[in-house]
Amino acid sequence: MAALSPRDARAEDYLNDQLQTAADLEGLDGLLENVRKQQKLLEEQEALLTGAYVKLSKSRQNLAESTEASEAHASALMEQAQAFKRQQADVDRRLLIVTQSETSDDAIEQFDADIRSLQDLEVATNYVELLAHVEHLRSGARRSFNSSPQAALQPYHRLQKFATTLREAQPAAEGAAPHLVDHVHQTALSLWRQLKNILTTELEKLWTEMKWPGKNVTLAGKLKSQWTDGVERLLDLQEPQLNAQSDNVKPHEDPLVLLPLEVMVKPLELHFQYHFAGDRPTNKLDKPEYFLSHIVGLLQQYDEFFAIYLQPILRNRFRSSHLSMTSVFIDSTSAFITALLPMVRRKVFGVISQVAKQPQLLSHFIHELMSFDINLRAEWGYDGGCGIDGWKGLTWEVLVKKDWFGRWLEVEKNFALSRYQNIIDTPESGEIDYESVDFSATKPTNAAIRVNDLLETITDRYRPLPSFSQKLRFLIDIQIAVFDLFHARLASSLEAYLTLTSTLTSSLARAGSRAAEASQPDLHGLAGLERLARVYGSAEYLEKKMRDWSDDVFFLELWEELQDRARAGAKGERGGNVGGNMSVEHVADKTSAAVGSNDGGGALFDETAGAYRRLRVKAEGIMTDHFVQNVRDSLKAYGRVNTWSALPGEANESLESDSSSLAISAELDKTIQLLQSHLAFLAKVLAQATLRRITRQVMLTVQTYLWDHVLMRYTFSSTGAKQFERDVHGIWEVVDQCIGVGQGEVGMRRLAEGLVLLLLRTGFAVDAETSMQSEEQNLNVEALEKRLYQSNENGRQMLEELGLELLSESEARSVLERRVDFGR
Repeated sequence: MAALSPRDARAEDYLNDQLQTAADLEGLDGLLENVRKQQKLLEEQEALLTGAYVKLSKSRQNLAESTEASEAHASALMEQAQAFKRQQADVDRRLLIVTQSETSDDAIEQFDADIRSLQDLEVATNYVELLAHVEHLRSGARRSFNSSPQAALQPYHRLQKFATTLREAQPAAEGAAPHLVDHVHQTALSLWRQLKNILTTELEKLWTEMKWPGKNVTLAGKLKSQWTDGVERLLDLQEPQLNAQSDNVKPHEDPLVLLPLEVMVKPLELHFQYHFAGDRPTNKLDKPEYFLSHIVGLLQQYDEFFAIYLQPILRNRFRSSHLSMTSVFIDSTSAFITALLPMVRRKVFGVISQVAKQPQLLSHFIHELMSFDINLRAEWGYDGGCGIDGWKGLTWEVLVKKDWFGRWLEVEKNFALSRYQNIIDTPESGEIDYESVDFSATKPTNAAIRVNDLLETITDRYRPLPSFSQKLRFLIDIQIAVFDLFHARLASSLEAYLTLTSTLTSSLARAGSRAAEASQPDLHGLAGLERLARVYGSAEYLEKKMRDWSDDVFFLELWEELQDRARAGAKGERGGNVGGNMSVEHVADKTSAAVGSNDGGGALFDETAGAYRRLRVKAEGIMTDHFVQNVRDSLKAYGRVNTWSALPGEANESLESDSSSLAISAELDKTIQLLQSHLAFLAKVLAQATLRRITRQVMLTVQTYLWDHVLMRYTFSSTGAKQFERDVHGIWEVVDQCIGVGQGEVGMRRLAEGLVLLLLRTGFAVDAETSMQSEEQNLNVEALEKRLYQSNENGRQMLEELGLELLSESEARSVLERRVDFGR
């Protein structure tokens, strides 16, 4: 039997392993199926191996190609390196030959030096060309000086433009060629001066024919044409500077003066120097208004001339340019003022250094300078070319740019405090002024009125200042400071009164009232009341003034600016300060707690006015207590009268008689006199509202005293009741006479109702509507007593029928019990 192949042998072994018994033949189908699956799996594996072999073959081929390309590239690099070495050797050889050097390093250094020399030569050549160009423009302008100045302007404009271009390009070139830039600039400036001198001389030649400066300046015919041409040429010369101007002059910069006006102002400046620069009588340090009014006089004299002859020229030249809305160029009046200001500025700066150490002269000088600035703005409409920002003025230049504000503020503060002290030291400062306010208003003292006048003067001092921080410093350091000083004086006066009256009370307890009153006559009675009224009237007067000032446009604008700055500071935009070095907290402490808030309330004087209001309320309370105490003391003698039930007379007969025929009790005379003197005084010094508040409290005190110490303490016969009624009416009459009809009874309505019950006639009643006793009604005292004591409800109804609204049932019973006929 032939030998089996390895494959067949493996197949035989597999079959023998799977088919060992007859029973295994039953699973032959499953075995075949399993064989097929394995065969399929082997076929898939064979396909994968075949694909992998193909990829491996391709990779081997790519590797071979890459290796071949790499070897070719390396060979090419080697050839290039060898060629570079050959070229380097050739360059070194030639460099050695050219530079005659021994080594290549020395040759390179020498070659670089030669290159730099060539570059320097190129720069020098360019420099020379630029200088030649500059000289060509300068020579061209100079050749035309005498023959045609107008023709000389063209090369000058080109030269000026060239100088400007160089100056603008220099920063980008890291500051290169400074000498060249400076040379071109100086050349253009020198040429400008030469042209200016020539054109100025031409215009000056016309002065004699024009009669300039004089009162009868005239231009007509050929003279007008020559003057116009001269002005036009000067404006042409100034054209580069004008083109460089922005449409709005910055507030901290001096506006450009037009050359024609600079020329025309020369003789005016000489005249100004003659009068205000030497030993002339017009040059006085204490009379700055002399030279300032002289400038205003020049404006008044020559403004019309420039408006007629210069204004058309300016309008034609600038109306289509970017300067058409800049007043110092388009408007002849503003341009003329701009030309006059340099001479004024030099004079002002000279004067300020001389008067700085003389406070009175410094204060007067700054005041006059502010008036001058206001005049130029208001009367002549001068804005300095700043548009809506406005001209800050010469005062701003002195106080801010020259830093004289601190010194001036110190001087003004010292003056204000000195004047304040003079007001206080005046003997009549504490007297009440009855003439300066309305008849119905509370009367202040002379000191309060004069302090207010001083503060209004201070306001006028700093109102024109353009700087917000300066206004705020004036407000806080001077104005509010004076308010605080006067408030402290009023408060100390009030505290001194309280201290002395406390001492007086102790003295009264030890030495008796008359001896104590004699030792302090200005604290007791009308003198003490007047002292308190002075404090009250002064506090109310200045409080109202501060409220009025808070509604003033000036202070409203100051408040709005303060609020804007405070809110910006809260957002971190201003470093927490609102003006100068003043913080929001400091300003709020001095002005208003509403600083920086968004509620829309508050005013500059909130804190100060609030302090005066509290002082006023306190003074009113002390004044009321003083009056009340005096009245209570005066009623003590009346409270000791105990003859009310012993006065003779039949009940009904006495009640029918009119109490007005009776005389007021002698024990009440002191009270009547006190009320009459005190109320008459208060009626003169207090407004009606305050007067009635105090009177009401006094009347309540009188009512309480009479109720507790007279009505509820004693019993009354009919005649005694009538006498008591007369005494009460006597008090009312005094009050009505001083305060107004019916005011006495209004303050004592409870006692008035008690008198109704006390005066009821036996067997008669009281009409509920008229409060008059009537025989037609069936209600009598006995019935009233019965109903009052029957129940509270019946008692209340009974009192309502009598028209008694304030008395309670228990009080009504107590009053009836005071009648000697009660219970009979």
